[in-house]
Amino acid sequence: VQLQASGGGLVQAGGSLRLFCAASGRSFDMYAMGWFRQAPGKEREFIAAVSSTGGSSYYADAVKGRFTMSRDNAKNTVYLQMNSLKPEDTAVYYCAAKTGRYSRSVQDWNAWGKGTQVTVSS
Repeated sequence: VQLQASGGGLVQAGGSLRLFCAASGRSFDMYAMGWFRQAPGKEREFIAAVSSTGGSSYYADAVKGRFTMSRDNAKNTVYLQMNSLKPEDTAVYYCAAKTGRYSRSVQDWNAWGKGTQVTVSS
């Protein structure tokens, strides 16, 4: 599966952005999907994931209650709705895919898209 993330940009603190990840290839609905982010000088970290059916979602504590991940298997697309953004949310955001159950570990994910930059100004 090939992935392409989009939707990043510059937003003021307290604002919202919606990220998109379009997938191409076969059997999209067999993959768990995830979002990760990497800030300058920091390691890539888990943000959110959704099961292959979309029935279950998982979030890092840092974004729980502010971010919502969803997917539309008919459109081969996943979304990350980000509300109440904070300057510390500034990072490059990546979408990823893996077979089987989701994982919070970067090394467990099979496919990665190019990132999209999110910048939150104070």
